[in-house]
Amino acid sequence: MERRGGGGGGGEGDGKTEMSSAERKQAVLNVAFRYLDTYRELLQEEGERSNSFPKELYMCAVQDLSRYPELVEDVLKLQRWTEILHCPTDEEKESRKKQVRPLFRHFRRIDACLQPREAFRGSDEIFCRVYTPDHSYVTIRSRLSCRVGEILALVREKLQYSEDQPVLPGNLVLVAVTSSGEKAVFRPSDEAVFTTLGVNTHLFACEPSELDSLLPLPEEIHWTPGDSKLHDMSAEEVANQLVVFDWELFSCVHEVEFVCYVFHGEQARWRPLNLELVLQRCSEVQHWVATEILQCQSLPKRVQLLRKFIKIAALCKQQQDLLSFLAVVLGLDNPAVSRLRLTWEGLPGKFRKQFQQFESIADPSRNHKSYRDLITSLRTPLIPFTPLLLKDLTFLHESCKTFHGELVNFEKMHKVAEMVRTIRRYRSSQLAMDTETSPPHLQTKAYVRQLQVIDNQNLLFDMSCKLEPKDT
Repeated sequence: MERRGGGGGGGEGDGKTEMSSAERKQAVLNVAFRYLDTYRELLQEEGERSNSFPKELYMCAVQDLSRYPELVEDVLKLQRWTEILHCPTDEEKESRKKQVRPLFRHFRRIDACLQPREAFRGSDEIFCRVYTPDHSYVTIRSRLSCRVGEILALVREKLQYSEDQPVLPGNLVLVAVTSSGEKAVFRPSDEAVFTTLGVNTHLFACEPSELDSLLPLPEEIHWTPGDSKLHDMSAEEVANQLVVFDWELFSCVHEVEFVCYVFHGEQARWRPLNLELVLQRCSEVQHWVATEILQCQSLPKRVQLLRKFIKIAALCKQQQDLLSFLAVVLGLDNPAVSRLRLTWEGLPGKFRKQFQQFESIADPSRNHKSYRDLITSLRTPLIPFTPLLLKDLTFLHESCKTFHGELVNFEKMHKVAEMVRTIRRYRSSQLAMDTETSPPHLQTKAYVRQLQVIDNQNLLFDMSCKLEPKDT
């Protein structure tokens, strides 16, 4: 616990009492205790890989006890922390065991989607489907944080006992295939890939020679025209369910995930699992808006949907859910939707004017000034537009060096801490949750939590041109 580095502390006559060595050491330990208390679960999740810090601090504090006996209470407290992090009690072990559950978005199970969202941890076990080139699949049970090599080993084991797979495949690779046919091959050492998948992206296991033959699932490249279920739901109920679900997702994100996402990216020891799901939800809502409108063949009904989405956006803004508010606005600004001239002309004037106001809030000019003015005028709790939070944090990280030589840039660290405090302030009080259990209510809730979307922009544009050809 030796104090390193000089400081620009106050000199004589500044009216401040000089801290003793013991007081300085106690101040350092108090900071350490706050850190351990804030990130206890994350440190337990990391296990031995990241818990050397409290043990090393404890050993240093023990050595100082003979010179500073007043540290005894702090040393005992630090000892308890090392035991908590390295040897959790049976109760803690039991509380950390969670039911094996389907991963958000990839399984359409009503009973699963109606349950309140809980934060994902790397040690959680989930069910996930991994497809083969012929679109058959195996369902594996895996930890969220496991490596690609482990996933492939589970797939090989399942295929070994599959009647549809008479010959055991050779060297397998894991591939993410989007609905537009784009492919991303994972490395065997990659971790926690499940939550990085896009809205309609699926995992495939194949031999390297089969990569070129991989195609999206049939249901991802075909669409069926028809009336939307939204026609039978009130805008108020849909907006309420969007807000409740967004709050659940946003509440699951630990504040350190924001820092980890920007500062470490793919090199992080654990991935920001819950933050990635919030970002995917934002994309999902945007594509949901476009999908619902473009699947509707009737012009009058499309106009009705347009009105309903503008009303939903207004209600989300009113309830301070800026994530779904801007996602709906951006969905209506999708080129495949904004080009529907006949549909937009059928919209009453007051709705057009209202949507123009919403577009001005989404306007990125002058560093998103309209949005920033709006969010500073709101009281907490609120749900921010998370992509912009990450943009600000990324700009701060990339524009300021973390180190100057061997010295830490504390000015940068203070700015990062202020952004973290802002995120904490957004969630400083609890958002009111719904308790309604009527069948229509539960149907709307299930619909909002399991949005069926088309995220292939080329397909959306083709749908748009069939509704209103370019020469109309």
